[in-house]
Amino acid sequence: MPSCQSKCAKVINLWLDFCARQTGFRYPVMKKIKYYYNTNTLRYEKLVIPLRVKLLRILGFLAAALVTAFIIVFIGFQVIDSPKEMLIRQENERIKEDYVLLNNKIKTMEEQMTELEKRDNQVYREIFEANPIPDSARAKTLEKQKEIRLTESMEDNELAYSIAATVDNLMNRMNFQKKSYNDIEGMIKNKEKLLAATPAIQPISNKDLSRMASGFGYRIDPVYKTVKMHAGLDFAAPQGTPIYSTADGVVKLAGNTGNGYGNYVIINHGYGYETLYGHQYKIKVKSGQRVKRGELIGWVGSTGKSTGPHVHYEVHKNGRHIDPIYFFYNDLTPEQFDRILKMAAAGNQSFD
Repeated sequence: MPSCQSKCAKVINLWLDFCARQTGFRYPVMKKIKYYYNTNTLRYEKLVIPLRVKLLRILGFLAAALVTAFIIVFIGFQVIDSPKEMLIRQENERIKEDYVLLNNKIKTMEEQMTELEKRDNQVYREIFEANPIPDSARAKTLEKQKEIRLTESMEDNELAYSIAATVDNLMNRMNFQKKSYNDIEGMIKNKEKLLAATPAIQPISNKDLSRMASGFGYRIDPVYKTVKMHAGLDFAAPQGTPIYSTADGVVKLAGNTGNGYGNYVIINHGYGYETLYGHQYKIKVKSGQRVKRGELIGWVGSTGKSTGPHVHYEVHKNGRHIDPIYFFYNDLTPEQFDRILKMAAAGNQSFD
């Protein structure tokens, strides 16, 4: 049963509320006091919370608040980037775009470098008859393909190192190509010497083209009557007809070594060229002597393995026999060259 004190408190509170509504003035509200029914005393008693319980409740509230705040912050950082992370992400995107542009530029440079190397080997060095640079001296295609595949499989943080390595490779190739062009520049400066050292005329006077006796290739041997390789051209002429050097050079051999050429002369012209003049009646030059194109070196004869007066003429390039017919461009018109080309192709018997 409610005590008399609690009833009085309720009456007072009701009276204060009524007065406040009538006058518009609100009295200070008294602190709300909680009561509980004590079953032992059968009375409503004031609820007093111990200080220890209050402290535990405060600590529990603070702990729950901290955990909740931590969870909210964690989820927020997982979903929403921080300002610093946004800047880093933007920087990474910019770096990726730079990598793409740089990689495209490098591919363009590689294509240009490959074209320069191709032109170097197939054009410039062909003009000057220089040996092409082997692929082993440059970056090999297989190694470049492996490098490209390796780059494609790399992570972004490794791509920069790969691009740097590719640039270094290109720089090495460019330096090598620069050296090659310096060599070609030297060849250009020596072009006059190269042209002077290239066989370009017939070894005897043959304006009417009547002295072409046998051409280059497989011919019937005049002695053994078998088909053999004829490594030069035979020019039939009376004994004593002058024989001329077809290019500038140094006499490498002048004499008779018993090899079937009789009295013969070999001239080293440099740049890989040598010419041979066989079956001479008499030799005018000596070993070690420097000669010019058109200079007299001997006279036509029939010494050695020969069936008649003639000069056997050969052209060697880097130790290999080549057809001399393609070197008569200094003293023949196109019509004359076409005519002598057909005469040399005839499958007749050679003179030696």
